[in-house]
Amino acid sequence: MSITAERKAELIKTHARGEADTGSAEVQVAILSERIANLTEHFKTHKKDNHSRRGLLKLVSQRRSLLDHLKMSDVGRYQALIETLGLRR
Repeated sequence: MSITAERKAELIKTHARGEADTGSAEVQVAILSERIANLTEHFKTHKKDNHSRRGLLKLVSQRRSLLDHLKMSDVGRYQALIETLGLRR
């Protein structure tokens, strides 16, 4: 259900803006998107797991607020991020 350390390091390396960047909005959104995808797969087999569903909704809300912040601050970075992650908006 959670992502491995190797996968997280790979996501950080892919979406980092600089050498030691681990907390930019792009990195955070990429990690959240990976966790959301994992939880979505989990719900295909565990349909009645409502406690984890609440966590999923919190993750989606957090990702949405980070994307809104990024859109307000730098539209170019926002567009590039949603294209690389394949998000709808």
